[in-house]
Formats: sequence, structure tokens, C-alpha cells
Amino acid sequence: MALRVAVQMDPMEGINIAGDSSFALMLAAQARGHGLFHYVAGDLSYRDGRVMAPARPVTVQRVVGNHFRFGDWTTLDLASDVDVVLMRQDPPFDLAYITATHLLERIQGETLVVNDPAAVRNAPEKLFVLDFARFMPPTMITRRLEDARAFHEEHGEVVVKPLYGNAGSAVFHVGRNDANLAALTELFGQVWREPFMVQKFLPDVSKGDKRIVLVDGKPTGAINRLPRHGEIRSNLAAGGRAEATGLTDREQEICAAIGPELARRGLLFVGIDVIAGYLTEINVTSPTGIMAIDAFNGTDTPALIWDTIEAKVKARG
Repeated sequence: MALRVAVQMDPMEGINIAGDSSFALMLAAQARGHGLFHYVAGDLSYRDGRVMAPARPVTVQRVVGNHFRFGDWTTLDLASDVDVVLMRQDPPFDLAYITATHLLERIQGETLVVNDPAAVRNAPEKLFVLDFARFMPPTMITRRLEDARAFHEEHGEVVVKPLYGNAGSAVFHVGRNDANLAALTELFGQVWREPFMVQKFLPDVSKGDKRIVLVDGKPTGAINRLPRHGEIRSNLAAGGRAEATGLTDREQEICAAIGPELARRGLLFVGIDVIAGYLTEINVTSPTGIMAIDAFNGTDTPALIWDTIEAKVKARG
């Protein structure tokens, strides 16, 4: 079954083909005979009931500096011209991102959008995870310095991070005798209108922050991301390094608890983050990590994802 696939992502020129999950998905789709189109989220338009995007056919290859080739521009009606839209642009999860989900939601009855746009909109990484608070470290969401101070005094060491940040950006460790909490609260209030997140610091982050990938609610693999010396952030984009790992009983329990809800919501490709047995985030916007997982484990996560997508398209008729 050859599918027509529109990939809504960042510009092709800037991707790192050694680790980019969207590129891995495109390679796997192309190998199956699916036709690929590329466009950026900012080019989405709505007119007279139709959602459109100027796009180009694209072919990809794993050659550094020559990893893609575009065809001629065309205008896609995303409800009638394609079978699947992969929503893969990177955060920030802002009003532009939310607007794109509203537009793509309008074609869901005719075209399969992965992940489900309404579910993505309703499941921000650091808020959706609150549905599973029993697996989380002690956590506060606030804008008030008084609340943050009380939380800091209770737990001694905390991490402060923006509610809609990504890739480990603007994540701060506030130590037991650290006097910077007031300044951080002031800074966050100036830069972001939203509340920020405060969590109890988990010292075992030095042993790794595990990224677990779930496909249609089922865990398919994991990597352990280790922060570099002097860092608490283990994100690969922030300089962390990956190592092979498996799942503990606790992590299996977490996956079993959240998996059915992910599948129910149409969140087909998800990455969760677990530190020392504590669930910290559920990543649904543009999850990463599958290339490192497959390199360590000899698995083929893109194939699992496309098997699932093809089955869902077939079930639609």
C-alpha cells in the first residue's frame, strides 16, 4: 500500500541526519514506496473549508551535505491530496504550534494526522504528565515566589524549568543554600507569561535520564542519556550522551499505566522521560531518540511506526 505522506517539519537544510527521528521516518517511508512531501508549519492556510499548504515532493538519502532533493512546488489540499500528515516540527509549543493543531484537526476525518493534533494540543509535555502524578517526583507549578520558596525549603534542592521549554533549555538547579531562587523567579516572570515548574532535584540524574519510546501505547525501546561533567541536563541536544539500557520493573509499570491512554488519544509516537524511577515528562510534539535506540538495540522503530500508521490508514478504508 503506497501512501502519500506530507511531513510538516522544520527546514530540511538544518536537520542532523545522524540523529534526527523525522529523517529516519522519512527514509523508512521512502523504502516502503510511500511518496513524501515536505512543508513547514508556517505555510499552512485555511480557505473556504479547506486546509492547504505549498509543498515540494522530496527524496532523502543518508549522505551528509546531500541528504535531500526537492521536486517542483505544488499546493496540497491536506484533506484530499495526501493520506498521512506527520506533524514533526520542533517546539517551542506556542500559539503558532497550537494554531497548526487547530488547522490540522479539521482534516482528521479524511487524513490521518500523526500524532493526533487535538491530543497534542491537549497534552503539553509538562502538563499532561500531571495525569500520572503518582509516578512523578514532588512537583509544583506556580508564578509565586512565596510558593517556590516554601517548596525549596521543604525539599532542599530543586530544579526550575519553563513550562513550555524543550531540549533542556533554561533548566536551573537551585541548591540547598542557593540564593538565586528570587532572581530566577523574576527572570522567568519577565520572559514567560506562563507559570513555571519546580521539581525536587533528583541527584541520580547523574546516572542518567532514560528516554523510553512508546508506539501506539507500547514500549519499543529506551536509551539512557547521561549529562556531561558539570551539567544536570542530559538531553542529547544539550550535550548529553546516550548509552544502551533496558526497562526496570518500575518503568514497565509506568508504561503499562500510561500506554492505554496514549493509544486512546491517538498519540502514536511518544517519548517519556524517567529519572531514578520517576516520570518527569511525556513528549508528544516531536519525540526523538529512535535512531540511538535502534543503534544500541538492533531494532527498527521507524518500521514499527509505519506498520502502525499503515494499519490505521487501512482500517479507515
